Amino acid sequence: MKSNVGGIDRLLRIVAGLVLLALTLSGTIGLWGWIGLVPLLTGALGFCPLYSLLGLGTCPLRRRD
Repeated sequence: MKSNVGGIDRLLRIVAGLVLLALTLSGTIGLWGWIGLVPLLTGALGFCPLYSLLGLGTCPLRRRD
């Protein structure tokens, strides 16, 4: 599993996931807020399966030396 989620993208995913989960747990939004687990996990792991399928990535390119 190669990292394909960059720094800012990871931070935004984690924040969005935490916000959705907090809103769900507080009863502000319904059960669909548990979908916040997806961005939280992809941000924490630094890997997004959908990015892999689409050939995308937000990680900076690393040079081979």
